[in-house]
Amino acid sequence: MGDPVCVAVVANDPMLEAGATSALRSCPDLSVVTPGEPAVVTVVMVDSVGADELAAVRATRSAPHRPEVVIVATDVDPGAAQRAIAAGARGLLRRKEATPVRLARTVLAAAGGDCTVPPDMLNRLLDGGLLGDRDLSAAGGWSAAGLSDRERAVLSLVADGHETSEIARTLSYSTRTVTTVVHDITRRFRLRNRAHAVAYALRAGLL
Repeated sequence: MGDPVCVAVVANDPMLEAGATSALRSCPDLSVVTPGEPAVVTVVMVDSVGADELAAVRATRSAPHRPEVVIVATDVDPGAAQRAIAAGARGLLRRKEATPVRLARTVLAAAGGDCTVPPDMLNRLLDGGLLGDRDLSAAGGWSAAGLSDRERAVLSLVADGHETSEIARTLSYSTRTVTTVVHDITRRFRLRNRAHAVAYALRAGLL
């Protein structure tokens, strides 16, 4: 096991900051640091995603250590999600959906280069090209090539936010097999990462 991922929490409400900090500290793969200390990921707790919040995302991303940003918002619509991702946010959660497990998974995904957004917002982000939308016709497309049962099972668990080791235990595969399945999907369809693969599969009705 590698070193824990350093994560900072920024919130105007001290109670929200304390709650998010407590939730993140429950994950052994994360280490919470104080704002201003170098962090791989910064969690920003806001009520809504407006101009001030987007400016804060850009400012955080331009800091010397360039942390990834995960936004946890009380209220966020697809348009706000689109603007947040365009501003540089790597993850987005509604506060009511931000359980300790889901928040930790979103932070770890951001640290690993994946972008996590609520499933109902994926189409809007794909239409805007913010998840690297591509024309899949050259690769045969999802509908033509389809997914094997094993690929569908792995992607379904990825879509639910499970880590590689959890997927391996659930499906009785090795972690190497799970990693290979995801890699094969992203390579075959020329996708950017796990989140992009899930987005396309959901959009095509394969999950």
